[in-house]
Amino acid sequence: MLTASGCPLPVYTLTRICSVEYTKSMESVFEIIAEPHRRAILSLLVSSQQSVGEIERQLGMPQPTVSKHLRVLREAGFVESMVDAQRRLYRLKPEPLEEVDAWLAPFRRLWSAHLDALERHLARMEQVTQTKKKARRRRCGPNRERDKSE
Repeated sequence: MLTASGCPLPVYTLTRICSVEYTKSMESVFEIIAEPHRRAILSLLVSSQQSVGEIERQLGMPQPTVSKHLRVLREAGFVESMVDAQRRLYRLKPEPLEEVDAWLAPFRRLWSAHLDALERHLARMEQVTQTKKKARRRRCGPNRERDKSE
């Protein structure tokens, strides 16, 4: 391919298909979920909304640490909070994770094909094992003594 001035385009130009802003947002999503404490908090929030105190007790983390991670998750759009009497409850917002899921889709298809092949292989191995057991039973018979080497 040539530019408007007639010069050839560098090969790496094809890597700019995704917008820079999209790439930056994905990097920040991955930076946020790369932190183990944040992943643990997200895992807790999958099942139900939680207060800071509940998260603190379940994860054994100090309250300031939990609050710091919740602030990062809230600012990134992963969680939202609401006031319930004297406490603030946090719940998961799935939209940023849907972006990660969409990014992972091609990789999931790749692994799915490998896992399907593994499943077929294991089924064949189980079938071979069952066939060998049946052959041994026929060879030994119900009234015959089994070979001691088996």
